[in-house]
Amino acid sequence: MSDPKKFDFSKIKKHAQELRTNLTDSEKTLWKELRGRKLAGHKFLRQHPILYKGNLIRYNYFIADFYCNEKKVIIELDGPIHDVNKEYDQFRDIELQNLGIRILHIKNEELTRLGEVLQKIRLFLDSDNI
Repeated sequence: MSDPKKFDFSKIKKHAQELRTNLTDSEKTLWKELRGRKLAGHKFLRQHPILYKGNLIRYNYFIADFYCNEKKVIIELDGPIHDVNKEYDQFRDIELQNLGIRILHIKNEELTRLGEVLQKIRLFLDSDNI
């Protein structure tokens, strides 16, 4: 039996696993190009939870579409839902930046020019701007 006063990461892990199982078409397209260190040798994780402002009992978290720990970079694919959730997206970005994580937003429509998107990601990874 687990201690009810101790943080349980399993719920967050399960949520991330569900998202990995149900990738959007845009996420699938980009994941094919990022997985296995295909992009400039950088390792990316998909649907990766990022914890913030927590304690031993409860953590808040975001699940990043794609995360490169080596560069502390998140790539977020922005579909139509992001037009409605602008305030939440701004809040999330500020919290992540406070953790030293940089965020690159890519609109789903941009993936029709995949080569340009991959170049945009490469340039972002190589920049040191926060």
